[in-house]
Amino acid sequence: MLPKLTENKQEITAKSLEMAGHALLLLPVSKTLPELPGSAELKAVMKRRDIKIDSLAKSPVAVQLPGGTLAVVGMLKADASTFETNELVRKGLALLMAEHPKSLTLAVFGDAAFKKHASEAAVYAALVNAVPLPSRKSKTDAALKSVQLFGHKSTDGFARAKALAEGNLLTRSLTVQGPDELTPGVYRKRIKALAKQYGWTVEEYSFAKLKKMGAGAFCAVAQGSPAKDAAIVRISYKGKVSKAKAQPVAFVGKGICFDTGGHNLKPAKFMQGMHEDMNGSAVVLGILAAASKLKLPVALDGWVALAENHISPEAYKQNEVVKALNGTTIEIVHTDAEGRMVLADTLTLAAKSKPALIADFATLTGAMHYALGSRMSGVFASSSALAHQASRAGTTSGERIVVFPYPEDYDSHLDSTVADVKQCSMEGEADHILATLFLARFVGDTPWLHMDLSGHSCKGGLGAVMSDTNGFGVAWGIALLEGMKA
Repeated sequence: MLPKLTENKQEITAKSLEMAGHALLLLPVSKTLPELPGSAELKAVMKRRDIKIDSLAKSPVAVQLPGGTLAVVGMLKADASTFETNELVRKGLALLMAEHPKSLTLAVFGDAAFKKHASEAAVYAALVNAVPLPSRKSKTDAALKSVQLFGHKSTDGFARAKALAEGNLLTRSLTVQGPDELTPGVYRKRIKALAKQYGWTVEEYSFAKLKKMGAGAFCAVAQGSPAKDAAIVRISYKGKVSKAKAQPVAFVGKGICFDTGGHNLKPAKFMQGMHEDMNGSAVVLGILAAASKLKLPVALDGWVALAENHISPEAYKQNEVVKALNGTTIEIVHTDAEGRMVLADTLTLAAKSKPALIADFATLTGAMHYALGSRMSGVFASSSALAHQASRAGTTSGERIVVFPYPEDYDSHLDSTVADVKQCSMEGEADHILATLFLARFVGDTPWLHMDLSGHSCKGGLGAVMSDTNGFGVAWGIALLEGMKA
Protein backbone atom coordinates (compact mmCIF):
# COMPACT_ATOMS: atom_id res chain seq x y z
CA MET A 1 0.00 0.00 0.00
CA LEU A 2 1.31 3.44 -0.93
CA PRO A 3 1.85 5.97 1.90
CA LYS A 4 -0.64 8.67 2.77
CA LEU A 5 0.04 11.93 0.90
CA THR A 6 -0.85 15.36 2.29
CA GLU A 7 -0.37 18.64 0.42
CA ASN A 8 0.17 22.20 1.59
CA LYS A 9 0.28 25.08 -0.89
CA GLN A 10 2.28 27.20 1.54
CA GLU A 11 6.07 26.97 1.48
CA ILE A 12 7.70 25.15 4.35
CA THR A 13 8.56 27.17 7.45
CA ALA A 14 11.66 26.84 9.60
CA LYS A 15 9.57 25.28 12.37
CA SER A 16 7.99 22.70 10.03
CA LEU A 17 11.41 21.81 8.64
CA GLU A 18 12.79 21.42 12.16
CA MET A 19 10.01 18.93 12.94
CA ALA A 20 10.24 17.06 9.63
CA GLY A 21 12.87 14.47 10.49
CA HIS A 22 13.68 13.76 6.83
CA ALA A 23 13.16 16.41 4.15
CA LEU A 24 13.93 16.92 0.46
CA LEU A 25 14.11 20.54 -0.70
CA LEU A 26 14.00 21.27 -4.44
CA LEU A 27 14.94 24.64 -5.93
CA PRO A 28 15.26 26.03 -9.45
CA VAL A 29 18.82 26.50 -10.67
CA SER A 30 20.19 29.94 -9.76
CA LYS A 31 23.56 31.67 -9.38
CA THR A 32 22.97 32.41 -5.71
CA LEU A 33 21.38 30.41 -2.96
CA PRO A 34 18.08 32.02 -1.90
CA GLU A 35 17.18 32.55 1.72
CA LEU A 36 15.08 29.62 2.88
CA PRO A 37 14.80 27.43 5.98
CA GLY A 38 18.09 25.64 6.53
CA SER A 39 20.03 27.80 4.06
CA ALA A 40 22.55 28.95 6.70
CA GLU A 41 23.50 25.35 7.50
CA LEU A 42 23.63 24.48 3.80
CA LYS A 43 25.98 27.40 3.06
CA ALA A 44 28.25 26.30 5.88
CA VAL A 45 28.41 22.73 4.56
CA MET A 46 29.05 23.90 0.99
CA LYS A 47 31.83 26.21 2.19
CA ARG A 48 33.47 23.45 4.23
CA ARG A 49 33.34 21.00 1.33
CA ASP A 50 34.16 23.65 -1.30
CA ILE A 51 30.97 22.88 -3.24
CA LYS A 52 29.86 25.37 -5.89
CA ILE A 53 26.17 26.19 -6.16
CA ASP A 54 25.84 24.72 -9.66
CA SER A 55 26.87 21.34 -8.21
CA LEU A 56 23.44 21.09 -6.58
CA ALA A 57 21.99 20.45 -10.06
CA LYS A 58 24.18 17.34 -10.35
CA SER A 59 24.45 15.95 -6.83
CA PRO A 60 22.08 16.97 -4.00
CA VAL A 61 23.72 17.81 -0.68
CA ALA A 62 22.65 16.51 2.74
CA VAL A 63 22.64 18.83 5.76
CA GLN A 64 22.10 17.95 9.41
CA LEU A 65 19.97 20.71 10.96
CA PRO A 66 20.21 21.75 14.63
CA GLY A 67 16.88 20.15 15.51
CA GLY A 68 18.01 16.77 14.16
CA THR A 69 16.31 16.91 10.76
CA LEU A 70 18.27 15.46 7.86
CA ALA A 71 17.61 17.84 4.95
CA VAL A 72 18.72 17.20 1.36
CA VAL A 73 18.85 20.11 -1.07
CA GLY A 74 18.90 19.82 -4.85
CA MET A 75 18.41 22.11 -7.84
CA LEU A 76 16.46 21.23 -10.98
CA LYS A 77 17.22 22.67 -14.39
CA ALA A 78 14.22 24.13 -16.21
CA ASP A 79 15.25 22.44 -19.47
CA ALA A 80 16.17 19.07 -17.94
CA SER A 81 14.62 15.97 -19.48
CA THR A 82 12.20 13.83 -17.48
CA PHE A 83 14.95 11.24 -17.05
CA GLU A 84 17.46 13.82 -15.78
CA THR A 85 14.90 15.25 -13.36
CA ASN A 86 13.98 11.80 -12.06
CA GLU A 87 17.64 10.87 -11.63
CA LEU A 88 18.43 13.94 -9.54
CA VAL A 89 15.36 13.53 -7.35
CA ARG A 90 16.19 9.84 -6.84
CA LYS A 91 19.76 10.70 -5.77
CA GLY A 92 18.41 13.18 -3.24
CA LEU A 93 15.79 10.82 -1.86
CA ALA A 94 18.30 7.98 -1.61
CA LEU A 95 20.25 9.96 1.01
CA LEU A 96 17.07 10.14 3.10
CA MET A 97 15.63 6.68 2.42
CA ALA A 98 18.90 5.06 3.53
CA GLU A 99 17.69 5.74 7.08
CA HIS A 100 14.33 4.00 6.38
CA PRO A 101 12.13 6.86 7.64
CA LYS A 102 8.46 6.30 8.40
CA SER A 103 7.57 9.82 7.23
CA LEU A 104 9.04 12.08 4.58
CA THR A 105 8.70 15.80 3.88
CA LEU A 106 9.00 17.29 0.40
CA ALA A 107 9.37 21.05 -0.14
CA VAL A 108 9.50 22.97 -3.42
CA PHE A 109 10.46 26.60 -4.03
CA GLY A 110 10.24 28.92 -7.05
CA ASP A 111 7.50 30.08 -9.39
CA ALA A 112 4.22 28.21 -9.86
CA ALA A 113 5.32 26.34 -13.01
CA PHE A 114 8.52 25.13 -11.37
CA LYS A 115 6.70 24.04 -8.21
CA LYS A 116 4.23 21.98 -10.24
CA HIS A 117 7.00 20.28 -12.22
CA ALA A 118 9.20 19.64 -9.18
CA SER A 119 6.30 18.40 -7.07
CA GLU A 120 5.23 15.83 -9.66
CA ALA A 121 8.76 14.44 -9.89
CA ALA A 122 9.26 14.42 -6.12
CA VAL A 123 5.91 12.83 -5.28
CA TYR A 124 6.33 10.10 -7.91
CA ALA A 125 9.86 9.28 -6.73
CA ALA A 126 8.77 9.22 -3.08
CA LEU A 127 5.78 6.95 -3.75
CA VAL A 128 7.50 4.55 -6.13
CA ASN A 129 10.27 3.92 -3.57
CA ALA A 130 8.05 3.94 -0.48
CA VAL A 131 7.38 0.21 -0.20
CA PRO A 132 10.17 -2.38 0.17
CA LEU A 133 10.06 -5.17 -2.40
CA PRO A 134 9.10 -8.68 -1.25
CA SER A 135 11.86 -10.35 0.74
CA ARG A 136 12.22 -13.45 2.87
CA LYS A 137 14.84 -11.96 5.15
CA SER A 138 14.05 -12.45 8.84
CA LYS A 139 14.26 -8.68 9.28
CA THR A 140 12.88 -6.41 6.56
CA ASP A 141 12.85 -2.65 6.10
CA ALA A 142 9.77 -0.72 7.17
CA ALA A 143 7.59 0.95 4.57
CA LEU A 144 7.23 4.71 4.33
CA LYS A 145 3.91 5.58 6.01
CA SER A 146 3.36 9.23 5.09
CA VAL A 147 4.57 11.90 2.68
CA GLN A 148 3.97 15.60 3.26
CA LEU A 149 4.40 18.15 0.48
CA PHE A 150 4.94 21.88 1.00
CA GLY A 151 4.83 24.53 -1.71
CA HIS A 152 2.23 23.13 -4.11
CA LYS A 153 -1.25 21.67 -4.07
CA SER A 154 -2.39 19.56 -7.01
CA THR A 155 -5.83 19.63 -8.59
CA ASP A 156 -6.28 15.83 -8.56
CA GLY A 157 -4.25 14.57 -5.61
CA PHE A 158 -1.36 13.53 -7.90
CA ALA A 159 -3.52 10.79 -9.42
CA ARG A 160 -1.08 10.09 -12.26
CA ALA A 161 1.95 9.82 -9.98
CA LYS A 162 0.05 7.47 -7.66
CA ALA A 163 -1.13 5.27 -10.54
CA LEU A 164 2.33 5.04 -12.10
CA ALA A 165 3.89 4.24 -8.73
CA GLU A 166 1.31 1.52 -8.06
CA GLY A 167 1.81 -0.05 -11.49
CA ASN A 168 5.59 0.10 -11.20
CA LEU A 169 5.54 -1.41 -7.71
CA LEU A 170 3.36 -4.28 -8.93
CA THR A 171 5.79 -5.00 -11.75
CA ARG A 172 8.83 -4.98 -9.49
CA SER A 173 7.13 -6.98 -6.73
CA LEU A 174 6.26 -9.77 -9.16
CA THR A 175 9.65 -9.69 -10.87
CA VAL A 176 11.79 -10.18 -7.75
CA GLN A 177 9.90 -13.21 -6.45
CA GLY A 178 11.90 -16.41 -6.54
CA PRO A 179 11.17 -19.36 -8.84
CA ASP A 180 9.81 -21.36 -5.89
CA GLU A 181 7.39 -18.53 -5.10
CA LEU A 182 6.09 -17.55 -8.54
CA THR A 183 5.57 -20.66 -10.65
CA PRO A 184 3.27 -20.40 -13.67
CA GLY A 185 0.48 -21.98 -11.60
CA VAL A 186 0.89 -19.52 -8.73
CA TYR A 187 1.20 -16.65 -11.21
CA ARG A 188 -2.15 -17.57 -12.76
CA LYS A 189 -3.78 -17.38 -9.32
CA ARG A 190 -2.15 -14.01 -8.68
CA ILE A 191 -3.54 -12.69 -11.96
CA LYS A 192 -7.06 -13.80 -10.99
CA ALA A 193 -6.70 -11.97 -7.66
CA LEU A 194 -5.48 -8.84 -9.46
CA ALA A 195 -8.44 -9.11 -11.84
CA LYS A 196 -10.84 -8.95 -8.89
CA GLN A 197 -8.96 -5.96 -7.47
CA TYR A 198 -8.95 -3.95 -10.71
CA GLY A 199 -12.12 -5.18 -12.39
CA TRP A 200 -10.45 -7.07 -15.25
CA THR A 201 -11.77 -10.09 -17.11
CA VAL A 202 -9.49 -13.12 -17.48
CA GLU A 203 -9.36 -15.88 -20.09
CA GLU A 204 -6.88 -18.76 -19.75
CA TYR A 205 -5.42 -20.96 -22.47
CA SER A 206 -4.04 -23.94 -20.56
CA PHE A 207 -1.20 -26.15 -21.80
CA ALA A 208 -3.68 -28.88 -22.75
CA LYS A 209 -5.90 -26.43 -24.62
CA LEU A 210 -2.95 -24.88 -26.46
CA LYS A 211 -1.64 -28.29 -27.45
CA LYS A 212 -5.05 -29.17 -28.87
CA MET A 213 -5.17 -25.82 -30.73
CA GLY A 214 -1.80 -26.49 -32.35
CA ALA A 215 0.29 -23.90 -30.47
CA GLY A 216 3.44 -25.94 -31.05
CA ALA A 217 5.93 -23.12 -30.43
CA PHE A 218 4.62 -22.37 -26.92
CA CYS A 219 4.13 -26.03 -26.04
CA ALA A 220 7.64 -26.98 -27.19
CA VAL A 221 9.03 -24.82 -24.38
CA ALA A 222 6.36 -25.63 -21.79
CA GLN A 223 6.49 -29.42 -22.24
CA GLY A 224 9.80 -29.64 -20.36
CA SER A 225 8.11 -28.78 -17.06
CA PRO A 226 6.57 -31.75 -15.19
CA ALA A 227 3.97 -29.45 -13.60
CA LYS A 228 2.26 -28.70 -16.95
CA ASP A 229 0.93 -25.50 -15.39
CA ALA A 230 1.99 -23.24 -18.25
CA ALA A 231 -0.65 -21.08 -19.92
CA ILE A 232 -1.28 -18.06 -22.07
CA VAL A 233 -3.53 -15.69 -20.13
CA ARG A 234 -5.58 -12.87 -21.61
CA ILE A 235 -6.47 -10.01 -19.26
CA SER A 236 -8.88 -7.32 -20.45
CA TYR A 237 -9.50 -3.80 -19.20
CA LYS A 238 -12.25 -1.71 -20.77
CA GLY A 239 -12.39 1.99 -20.06
CA LYS A 240 -15.23 4.17 -21.24
CA VAL A 241 -14.65 4.37 -24.97
CA SER A 242 -16.79 5.29 -27.95
CA LYS A 243 -17.58 2.66 -30.58
CA ALA A 244 -15.12 4.39 -32.89
CA LYS A 245 -12.32 3.73 -30.39
CA ALA A 246 -13.46 0.29 -29.19
CA GLN A 247 -10.61 -1.49 -30.99
CA PRO A 248 -8.26 -2.56 -28.19
CA VAL A 249 -4.55 -2.05 -27.76
CA ALA A 250 -2.84 -5.38 -27.03
CA PHE A 251 0.12 -5.60 -24.67
CA VAL A 252 2.00 -8.91 -24.82
CA GLY A 253 4.53 -10.08 -22.22
CA LYS A 254 7.08 -12.86 -21.95
CA GLY A 255 6.49 -14.70 -18.68
CA ILE A 256 9.24 -17.33 -18.33
CA CYS A 257 9.16 -17.86 -14.56
CA PHE A 258 12.54 -19.60 -14.66
CA ASP A 259 14.91 -20.21 -17.53
CA THR A 260 17.49 -22.98 -17.24
CA GLY A 261 18.28 -22.72 -20.94
CA GLY A 262 16.82 -26.20 -21.51
CA HIS A 263 19.13 -28.80 -23.04
CA ASN A 264 21.46 -25.96 -24.03
CA LEU A 265 21.95 -25.43 -20.32
CA LYS A 266 23.04 -22.01 -19.08
CA PRO A 267 26.22 -21.86 -16.96
CA ALA A 268 25.64 -20.79 -13.35
CA LYS A 269 26.75 -17.20 -14.01
CA PHE A 270 24.04 -16.70 -16.63
CA MET A 271 21.34 -18.77 -14.89
CA GLN A 272 21.58 -16.53 -11.82
CA GLY A 273 18.60 -14.19 -11.77
CA MET A 274 16.58 -16.11 -14.37
CA HIS A 275 13.51 -15.95 -12.14
CA GLU A 276 13.28 -12.41 -13.54
CA ASP A 277 12.81 -13.69 -17.10
CA MET A 278 9.08 -13.11 -16.60
CA ASN A 279 9.60 -9.35 -16.31
CA GLY A 280 7.86 -8.60 -19.62
CA SER A 281 4.62 -10.13 -18.35
CA ALA A 282 4.91 -8.13 -15.12
CA VAL A 283 5.31 -4.92 -17.16
CA VAL A 284 2.05 -5.72 -18.96
CA LEU A 285 0.25 -6.17 -15.63
CA GLY A 286 1.79 -2.95 -14.29
CA ILE A 287 0.53 -1.00 -17.31
CA LEU A 288 -2.96 -2.44 -16.92
CA ALA A 289 -2.95 -1.60 -13.20
CA ALA A 290 -1.89 2.01 -13.82
CA ALA A 291 -4.41 2.42 -16.68
CA SER A 292 -7.15 1.05 -14.42
CA LYS A 293 -6.31 3.45 -11.59
CA LEU A 294 -6.30 6.35 -14.06
CA LYS A 295 -9.53 5.09 -15.68
CA LEU A 296 -8.01 5.72 -19.10
CA PRO A 297 -10.66 5.81 -21.85
CA VAL A 298 -9.13 2.91 -23.78
CA ALA A 299 -9.73 -0.81 -24.26
CA LEU A 300 -6.71 -2.93 -23.36
CA ASP A 301 -5.90 -6.61 -23.74
CA GLY A 302 -2.94 -8.01 -21.84
CA TRP A 303 -1.55 -11.30 -23.14
CA VAL A 304 1.03 -13.03 -20.92
CA ALA A 305 2.89 -16.21 -21.85
CA LEU A 306 3.54 -18.07 -18.58
CA ALA A 307 5.91 -21.04 -18.63
CA GLU A 308 9.25 -22.38 -17.42
CA ASN A 309 12.14 -23.49 -19.62
CA HIS A 310 13.26 -26.71 -17.96
CA ILE A 311 15.73 -29.42 -18.80
CA SER A 312 14.03 -32.82 -18.71
CA PRO A 313 13.50 -35.92 -20.88
CA GLU A 314 10.41 -34.21 -22.32
CA ALA A 315 12.07 -30.88 -23.02
CA TYR A 316 12.41 -29.77 -26.62
CA LYS A 317 15.75 -30.32 -28.36
CA GLN A 318 17.94 -28.92 -31.10
CA ASN A 319 17.03 -29.93 -34.66
CA GLU A 320 13.40 -30.62 -33.84
CA VAL A 321 10.83 -28.97 -36.11
CA VAL A 322 7.68 -27.64 -34.46
CA LYS A 323 4.61 -26.04 -35.97
CA ALA A 324 3.41 -22.72 -34.52
CA LEU A 325 -0.23 -21.75 -34.08
CA ASN A 326 -0.27 -19.80 -37.37
CA GLY A 327 1.07 -22.81 -39.29
CA THR A 328 4.71 -21.67 -39.52
CA THR A 329 7.19 -24.52 -39.09
CA ILE A 330 10.23 -23.69 -36.94
CA GLU A 331 13.60 -25.43 -36.85
CA ILE A 332 14.94 -25.46 -33.28
CA VAL A 333 18.52 -24.20 -33.17
CA HIS A 334 19.05 -23.29 -29.50
CA THR A 335 16.77 -24.24 -26.62
CA ASP A 336 17.78 -21.09 -24.72
CA ALA A 337 16.00 -18.95 -27.34
CA GLU A 338 12.71 -19.92 -25.71
CA GLY A 339 11.33 -16.39 -25.32
CA ARG A 340 10.67 -15.91 -29.01
CA MET A 341 8.99 -19.33 -29.09
CA VAL A 342 6.39 -18.58 -26.41
CA LEU A 343 5.87 -15.09 -27.82
CA ALA A 344 5.26 -16.45 -31.32
CA ASP A 345 1.99 -18.19 -30.42
CA THR A 346 1.00 -15.44 -27.96
CA LEU A 347 1.42 -12.78 -30.66
CA THR A 348 -0.64 -14.93 -33.03
CA LEU A 349 -3.50 -15.06 -30.51
CA ALA A 350 -3.24 -11.31 -29.85
CA ALA A 351 -3.28 -10.52 -33.60
CA LYS A 352 -6.40 -12.68 -34.13
CA SER A 353 -8.40 -10.25 -31.98
CA LYS A 354 -7.52 -7.49 -34.50
CA PRO A 355 -6.20 -4.84 -32.09
CA ALA A 356 -5.30 -1.32 -33.13
CA LEU A 357 -1.74 -1.98 -31.96
CA ILE A 358 0.34 -4.76 -30.44
CA ALA A 359 3.21 -3.82 -28.13
CA ASP A 360 5.22 -6.65 -26.62
CA PHE A 361 7.73 -6.62 -23.77
CA ALA A 362 10.42 -9.22 -23.19
CA THR A 363 13.80 -9.74 -21.57
CA LEU A 364 14.67 -11.35 -24.87
CA THR A 365 18.28 -11.10 -26.02
CA GLY A 366 21.75 -10.65 -24.61
CA ALA A 367 22.56 -8.84 -27.85
CA MET A 368 20.38 -5.88 -26.84
CA HIS A 369 22.11 -5.69 -23.49
CA TYR A 370 25.49 -5.64 -25.25
CA ALA A 371 24.19 -2.91 -27.58
CA LEU A 372 22.72 -0.58 -24.95
CA GLY A 373 23.81 -1.69 -21.50
CA SER A 374 21.26 -1.51 -18.70
CA ARG A 375 20.22 2.16 -18.72
CA MET A 376 18.01 2.06 -21.84
CA SER A 377 15.88 -0.49 -23.68
CA GLY A 378 15.63 -1.19 -27.40
CA VAL A 379 12.46 -0.91 -29.45
CA PHE A 380 11.51 -2.07 -32.94
CA ALA A 381 8.56 -0.54 -34.78
CA SER A 382 6.61 -1.71 -37.80
CA SER A 383 6.35 1.87 -39.18
CA SER A 384 8.16 5.18 -38.87
CA ALA A 385 5.03 6.74 -37.36
CA LEU A 386 5.04 4.14 -34.58
CA ALA A 387 8.77 4.63 -34.09
CA HIS A 388 8.15 8.35 -33.47
CA GLN A 389 5.34 7.55 -31.02
CA ALA A 390 7.62 5.16 -29.16
CA SER A 391 10.39 7.75 -28.97
CA ARG A 392 8.03 10.47 -27.73
CA ALA A 393 6.75 8.11 -25.03
CA GLY A 394 10.34 7.49 -23.96
CA THR A 395 11.05 11.21 -23.68
CA THR A 396 7.81 11.94 -21.83
CA SER A 397 8.08 9.04 -19.40
CA GLY A 398 11.80 9.32 -18.68
CA GLU A 399 12.25 5.67 -19.67
CA ARG A 400 14.75 6.04 -22.47
CA ILE A 401 14.54 3.87 -25.56
CA VAL A 402 16.48 3.49 -28.80
CA VAL A 403 14.59 2.51 -31.95
CA PHE A 404 16.42 -0.10 -34.04
CA PRO A 405 15.87 -1.07 -37.69
CA TYR A 406 15.19 -4.64 -38.76
CA PRO A 407 15.94 -4.70 -42.50
CA GLU A 408 14.70 -7.67 -44.51
CA ASP A 409 18.12 -8.69 -45.80
CA TYR A 410 19.02 -9.87 -42.27
CA ASP A 411 16.23 -12.43 -42.65
CA SER A 412 18.53 -14.68 -44.69
CA HIS A 413 20.25 -15.67 -41.42
CA LEU A 414 17.01 -17.46 -40.48
CA ASP A 415 16.72 -19.49 -43.69
CA SER A 416 16.19 -23.19 -42.93
CA THR A 417 16.62 -26.23 -45.17
CA VAL A 418 14.05 -28.25 -43.22
CA ALA A 419 11.43 -25.74 -42.04
CA ASP A 420 9.88 -22.37 -42.87
CA VAL A 421 12.24 -20.55 -40.52
CA LYS A 422 15.06 -21.10 -38.07
CA GLN A 423 14.37 -20.17 -34.49
CA CYS A 424 17.65 -18.20 -34.37
CA SER A 425 21.18 -18.20 -35.73
CA MET A 426 23.88 -20.26 -34.02
CA GLU A 427 26.38 -17.43 -34.58
CA GLY A 428 24.44 -15.05 -32.31
CA GLU A 429 25.35 -11.99 -34.38
CA ALA A 430 22.69 -9.23 -34.29
CA ASP A 431 20.37 -11.56 -32.38
CA HIS A 432 18.16 -8.66 -31.24
CA ILE A 433 17.41 -7.95 -34.91
CA LEU A 434 16.98 -11.62 -35.86
CA ALA A 435 14.62 -12.19 -32.93
CA THR A 436 12.50 -9.27 -34.16
CA LEU A 437 12.43 -10.61 -37.72
CA PHE A 438 11.36 -13.97 -36.33
CA LEU A 439 8.55 -12.45 -34.23
CA ALA A 440 7.37 -10.30 -37.14
CA ARG A 441 6.10 -13.49 -38.81
CA PHE A 442 3.43 -13.82 -36.13
CA VAL A 443 1.81 -10.36 -36.03
CA GLY A 444 0.61 -10.21 -39.63
CA ASP A 445 -0.33 -6.70 -40.73
CA THR A 446 -1.10 -5.46 -37.21
CA PRO A 447 0.81 -2.30 -36.23
CA TRP A 448 3.49 -3.55 -33.86
CA LEU A 449 6.08 -2.42 -31.33
CA HIS A 450 8.58 -4.79 -29.75
CA MET A 451 10.55 -3.77 -26.64
CA ASP A 452 13.64 -5.78 -25.71
CA LEU A 453 14.00 -4.95 -22.01
CA SER A 454 17.74 -4.51 -21.65
CA GLY A 455 17.01 -1.79 -19.08
CA HIS A 456 14.78 -3.86 -16.78
CA SER A 457 17.54 -4.20 -14.16
CA CYS A 458 20.19 -1.56 -13.49
CA LYS A 459 22.53 -1.74 -10.53
CA GLY A 460 21.86 1.15 -8.17
CA GLY A 461 18.50 2.01 -9.72
CA LEU A 462 17.39 3.95 -12.78
CA GLY A 463 15.39 7.13 -13.29
CA ALA A 464 13.18 7.65 -10.25
CA VAL A 465 13.48 4.06 -9.00
CA MET A 466 16.09 3.08 -6.41
CA SER A 467 15.98 -0.73 -6.67
CA ASP A 468 18.04 -2.61 -9.26
CA THR A 469 14.84 -4.11 -10.65
CA ASN A 470 13.21 -0.90 -11.82
CA GLY A 471 9.91 -1.65 -13.61
CA PHE A 472 11.10 -0.21 -16.94
CA GLY A 473 8.21 -0.08 -19.40
CA VAL A 474 5.25 0.80 -17.17
CA ALA A 475 5.61 4.60 -17.41
CA TRP A 476 6.54 4.24 -21.09
CA GLY A 477 3.40 2.19 -21.78
CA ILE A 478 1.12 4.74 -20.11
CA ALA A 479 2.81 7.60 -22.00
CA LEU A 480 2.32 5.65 -25.24
CA LEU A 481 -1.40 5.24 -24.53
CA GLU A 482 -1.80 8.90 -23.59
CA GLY A 483 0.00 9.91 -26.79
CA MET A 484 -2.35 7.77 -28.87
CA LYS A 485 -5.36 9.25 -27.09
CA ALA A 486 -4.12 12.76 -27.88
